[in-house]
Amino acid sequence: MAGNSTQHMGAPVVVIAGPTASGKTEVAIELAEHIDAEIVSSDSRQIYKQLTIGTAKPTESQLQKAPHHFIDLLEPQLEYSAGKFCRDARKLIAVLRGRDKNVVVVGGSGMYIDALLNGFFQPIAADKALQKALKRRAQIEGSEALHTELAKVDPERAAELPALDAHRIVRSLEIYYATGQKHSALLKEPRIPANFPFVQFALNWPRQELYDRIEKRVDMMLQDGLVAEVEYLLKNGLAKETNALLTVGYREVIQYLECEFSYDMMVEKIKQHTRNYAKRQLTWFKRDKRIHWIDCFGKVPKEIADEICGHLPEASE
Repeated sequence: MAGNSTQHMGAPVVVIAGPTASGKTEVAIELAEHIDAEIVSSDSRQIYKQLTIGTAKPTESQLQKAPHHFIDLLEPQLEYSAGKFCRDARKLIAVLRGRDKNVVVVGGSGMYIDALLNGFFQPIAADKALQKALKRRAQIEGSEALHTELAKVDPERAAELPALDAHRIVRSLEIYYATGQKHSALLKEPRIPANFPFVQFALNWPRQELYDRIEKRVDMMLQDGLVAEVEYLLKNGLAKETNALLTVGYREVIQYLECEFSYDMMVEKIKQHTRNYAKRQLTWFKRDKRIHWIDCFGKVPKEIADEICGHLPEASE
């Protein structure tokens, strides 16, 4: 790629997805520098302030290479959702495109990307009392018990959620008990798709290579101070049940700090749970046949960005 490309109002929004540790951030920055784009993060955890090491946020030097949005936007005790992201990101993208800016959306949160591109069902107002009761039950009985309960009333939705995802399990049960409707059925209702053109890419690695990258990333996070980051968050009053801390990496460190298992066991659990998460991400993205998969093995981020650029219509170049 030589030199910066010009902006074009008719250029499609470029979406770069893929599993965790696949190199999305580096590729997105390379591409954004080339087509003079601004980056919209679709990561459901990088949006939170203070959750830095465990979410693999872009570094300060990376953030300076291209404007980023939806990074460090919210305090960690606040809740955010795919529906809110759909609303907020569409407004932002409309503003950016109105300024003739190219846009690169990057992240591994399949629900956020799906909501942005395909729309989201009309959100149901939270039943605070019911929600509080279900959260209390999750703390006492464990999220696995509530997952089993969800499987009885909405097996399709339960199959989509990990048994440890207490936040989403509680929300699905809340919707069912408050309305009598299955969350899975509501998610299939007609949605309003994005009113901007887009093209989707996902980064593909041989499975063992991806697992090796995950291992190295976890080791680096721990070396960079993940345990200290979690200790700081807890010391400053963030409850361990906060949705933001239910993230892989943070959850296992909390269990380690509570002496549930050894440091070595914590490391292994983070790696295993991250591999499981990557599998779920791949399953999600492979359902969308519009995605162009880019083989990454043996390539540096610039070469991958070059390949993506070669697939873009002339309008974006």
